[in-house]
Amino acid sequence: MKIYLLRHGESTSDVEDRYGGDYEDHLTERGIVQSNELAEKLSDKAIEVIFSSPRIRAKETAEILKGSLGCGLEIVDDLRERNAYGILTGMVKSEAKEKYPEYVEAVKSYGDTIEGAESYEQLTERVKACFEVLAAKPYQIIAILTHGGVIRCFLREVIKLPELGSLGDCAVFEFEHSADGFKMIKSCEV
Repeated sequence: MKIYLLRHGESTSDVEDRYGGDYEDHLTERGIVQSNELAEKLSDKAIEVIFSSPRIRAKETAEILKGSLGCGLEIVDDLRERNAYGILTGMVKSEAKEKYPEYVEAVKSYGDTIEGAESYEQLTERVKACFEVLAAKPYQIIAILTHGGVIRCFLREVIKLPELGSLGDCAVFEFEHSADGFKMIKSCEV
């Protein structure tokens, strides 16, 4: 099976400098343009179905892709972003720094868990199990549309890549899945 692993387009929490994570926000106008450009890039890939996170920004990206590519779309709860920010979720970062400086410091490390957050270990278990389930589906070519935290976890824990630098909006990674597991074909292109 060939898998295109995709990140959603720019969202309102990005431009408002908020702690997003497992948070509902929409694509910006730029995010819509990015999603349309992504659809154009994927137009010749013969994607049969998109498996998308249930978060609005991911679903909006997936709907744009589905409309352009003419493929199926399934929403998969376990593709949601990690709730890494707990009580900081949705807060403007400058406000959070004033109110909760200790939590702001703690969330700089992906391995730390603050009050109300999903632990990195829980995320890893969820991501690994979800990707195995999706890779067992009866398709030849799929897209998985999700979030930066999920993508980084997959690359770190399953593919065993070193830490990524920046991960752009609508980033694309190409993988193959076989009896030997997941293998990267092409790394990030934006």
